[in-house]
Amino acid sequence: MRRNEHFPRIFALSAAFVVSGLSGSAWSATPAGSVRHATAVTVEQKDADGPTEVRIQFDSPPTYTARVDRGGLRVILDIPSAVVQGAKPALVGKTGLVAGVLTQSFGSGESSTARVLVTLSQPAERAVRVEGNALVLSLSKVAEKVTPKREGVAAASPASPASPQAVSENRVLEVKFSHLSDQDQVLVKLASPPSYSLENGQAGRSRLVLRNTILPGALQQTLDATAFGGPLKTVSSYTDAVAHGVTLDAERQVLATSQVRVEGSSLIWSFFRPGDVSSAVTGIAADGKEARRIRTLHVDSPASDLPEIHATFSGLEQSSGPVEQAGSLTPSVLGQVAGGGGRRIDLDLKDADIHNVLRLLADVGSVNIVTADNVTGSVTIRMRNVPWKQALDVVLQAKGLGMIERGNMVRVAPLADLEKEREMEVARRAQEVRLAPLETRLIPVSYATADDVQQRVSPLLSERGSVAVDTRTNMLIVRDLSGNLDQIEQLTRELDTQTPQVLVEARIVEATSRYIKDVGIQWGGDASFSPATGNPTGLVFPNSIGIAGGASDGNTPTAGLSPSQASVTNPNFAVNLPAAVGAGSGGALGLAFGSIDNTINLGLRLSAAETSGMLRILSSPRILTLDNNEARISQGTLIPFSQVSAQGVQTTFQEAKLQLLVRPHVTADGSVSMKVKINRDEPDFNQTSARGDPTVLKREAETELLVPDGHTAVIGGIYTRNSGRSADQVPFFGDIPLIGLLFQRRRATDQRQELVIFLTPRIVNRAQALGR
Repeated sequence: MRRNEHFPRIFALSAAFVVSGLSGSAWSATPAGSVRHATAVTVEQKDADGPTEVRIQFDSPPTYTARVDRGGLRVILDIPSAVVQGAKPALVGKTGLVAGVLTQSFGSGESSTARVLVTLSQPAERAVRVEGNALVLSLSKVAEKVTPKREGVAAASPASPASPQAVSENRVLEVKFSHLSDQDQVLVKLASPPSYSLENGQAGRSRLVLRNTILPGALQQTLDATAFGGPLKTVSSYTDAVAHGVTLDAERQVLATSQVRVEGSSLIWSFFRPGDVSSAVTGIAADGKEARRIRTLHVDSPASDLPEIHATFSGLEQSSGPVEQAGSLTPSVLGQVAGGGGRRIDLDLKDADIHNVLRLLADVGSVNIVTADNVTGSVTIRMRNVPWKQALDVVLQAKGLGMIERGNMVRVAPLADLEKEREMEVARRAQEVRLAPLETRLIPVSYATADDVQQRVSPLLSERGSVAVDTRTNMLIVRDLSGNLDQIEQLTRELDTQTPQVLVEARIVEATSRYIKDVGIQWGGDASFSPATGNPTGLVFPNSIGIAGGASDGNTPTAGLSPSQASVTNPNFAVNLPAAVGAGSGGALGLAFGSIDNTINLGLRLSAAETSGMLRILSSPRILTLDNNEARISQGTLIPFSQVSAQGVQTTFQEAKLQLLVRPHVTADGSVSMKVKINRDEPDFNQTSARGDPTVLKREAETELLVPDGHTAVIGGIYTRNSGRSADQVPFFGDIPLIGLLFQRRRATDQRQELVIFLTPRIVNRAQALGR
């Protein structure tokens, strides 16, 4: 078939495309006039089987463009030179064929555009008309029909909507807004961990889609946050029948951005002001103080004026990563964006000239295509319902061609020629770099050492660059290209900062309580029955009797046993179970009973001692040190010990001291990580060795921990309690009820000790070291 025989078929195909494109994707209208205001949006259905009408009321007659999306389940109406003012941002709830309506505004003044997105519950026939100052979208059920095919042109068939997915049991429980000092947050609580996707638009719009999620009717609402003055203005939540889930549309400041994080089964959607993204994400510590920020010092700018060669590959739009071909090229598909590819067309060509095919695709895509002279050949292709951009990629791939885009211009040439041109341009650029003049710059270093900084900046030098260090002035001498010098200077300024200084304070609190109770009794006496005392027994045997206590004790204090003597020389006790009383400890009461002739005497002495006390010791060592440097502070005494050996008596010393040993490290978020060892030792003279040397009471804690700046952590504690009861008694007599108390000594003790160690780190120069 000759070349000119293809023209009728090509033009017929172009005409068929225009007809099918207008019926399936867009209706056009007249140009826009002055700025209009959309004041109301309503959805009505008068009859159960009648059409559903969406009416958008304006203050003047509108013009419009309309298109369909998502396989015919969403209609998008764009009204140029119009803004939404007075109309509700969203209408939720199913009415007839309409599942929901969302209104948006873009731009300002006459360049503004009002957009109305109408989501359908099922495919429908669409018709748009203007009635006075209102724009009316009429929707009616689709009637089944068969579309005939014509020879050479594939009939356009409407895209069948995706079958509804099974909705899981996940459910939205709460949607709540909160305003913070540096950001706005929308908290979405769900019954289970969600599946979601986030899209940040370019015109102050963000969308969060929760898949397979149910939204109760009470939560289908719009939250207005404009009164808070934050980056978020409004957020609307509604059920999206097309996505089979829940959609949250947010209106934010144009330059603001948002991000989502998952905490358990909740989503936290955060909105940041311009310039606050880095500080809000990586520069704010948990306690609200400024921390180290993650900064990008330099990004090599791409050679934007170099031609970008686009190669083509089969099925590239399904690939998630870059594809390489011809060794050095990273190809991309023209118009490869979400839902991109341009208008869908049908192609049925046989032995068509490549130039005519490119002219047809240029006309369809409204672009200018310039073809090189060495592009020749014919194309045989049959495609149905494919984007024109994808068709262009396939044609170029089949002929080994590539393309370069510059605005609305597309240049097509053999791929090998384009690669050769690019290599020549790269070589020219490299030659310019080799001929560029060098500069010398002196960069002072204040806090770091120039030798250390030299090692960091050396990788940034070009092949012609050099760096030297002046030790006396602690300065870098760098010679290189101007652009490299700027990078090196910026890196030096970022690294040459104050090292964080950390003040570590430890508090060691010891509390001791002691209680001792001791109750004892001593009693005894004597009786004499004899002729000498005038009271004999009157018997031959025994004629005289003498009775006295058998526990003779001349060392026991006996004050109080005799009313006339301070002490009894040799008291005879029948029961000798005294309490440990003496000067400053306890007390005793003595009773003496005797007959007129002193033949019968009874002495009784009650002694009791009770001791209670509380002791608290507070030790607070503190020390200041640099980040990642070990510091030590101690206070105590050296206890001498004598050691006998073959060389004689030698004296050694044992330390008994309070010591704090710490190595702190300041983390990026402003917390302090520490390796700590704390000792508190003291001599104990109550427990000594055989030679009288005191023992050493040791208290020690060693650990690693992470503490926020200025917070106090309890790193450890020891609690001990010793309690006991004892009773001394005379056998048999001590077991007699009541009377047995005269034959017993009872003691009770209760001693408690508690040791707690607190640690508080503080970054002294936080603002200079971290807040850059």
